[in-house]
Amino acid sequence: MPEGHLIHRHAREQHRALAGRRVRAASPQGRFDARPYDGRLVEGVEAVGKHLLYHFDGGPAIHVHLGMRGLFLRYDDPAAEPRRGTRLRLATDEVAFDLIAPSRCETMGGEQVAALRASLGPDPLRGDADRGVAVRRLAAFTGPVGAAVLDQGVWAGIGNAWRAELLFLAGLDPDARDVGAEAAGRLWDVAVRHLPLGRDAGQVVSDPAAPDERWVYKRETCRRCGTAVRTWTLAARTAYACPLDQPAELGRLAR
Repeated sequence: MPEGHLIHRHAREQHRALAGRRVRAASPQGRFDARPYDGRLVEGVEAVGKHLLYHFDGGPAIHVHLGMRGLFLRYDDPAAEPRRGTRLRLATDEVAFDLIAPSRCETMGGEQVAALRASLGPDPLRGDADRGVAVRRLAAFTGPVGAAVLDQGVWAGIGNAWRAELLFLAGLDPDARDVGAEAAGRLWDVAVRHLPLGRDAGQVVSDPAAPDERWVYKRETCRRCGTAVRTWTLAARTAYACPLDQPAELGRLAR
């Protein structure tokens, strides 16, 4: 599933191309009623965690969640034939964006958008994210910190790859509980610093000096110290950690 950095990358690209323009909207696949949006002015495109919101003048928003298989295709020739299975096409005279195989593509009124926002925790990639709220939510989580960061109601946008790399950078064992405000703040600051790098690069970037490398995620050995990476299932996903750089005892004492 695309993590928040890629959703924000989509939002930035499409906002630049569509905001302030009237779009031709269609559903070549026929599974979304795009007619109310055809010819309507796009006010903006934004990402909230792993969710995309398209805002239109005088109409409800469109909410998109890519899920496991969803993707976007961009055509610099807006007359290009859409691929079979395109759920939604939004086009101007210069560009077309095709949405394929999302888990959600639906209209959302104002109350529904507000409910979606309320269901999500702070997003490290948003300028309006409240660090204090982020720290309190993570510190109050009663389970392992590795489960907390995947809970979109705690923090929004983090997926399994970022979980592994951010916890490594913060020196926290994914199994650590009751990490406390100091460690929660340290982890949040790491996320705020690194996720924009991933958004700009289009991939997880946990080491700016080696953007194509990972510290522990899907590695047999830790890239920093060479220790065998520990793997296990946590919150239904494979967790990765270095026993030396993320010692369990230090994680328990991180408060």
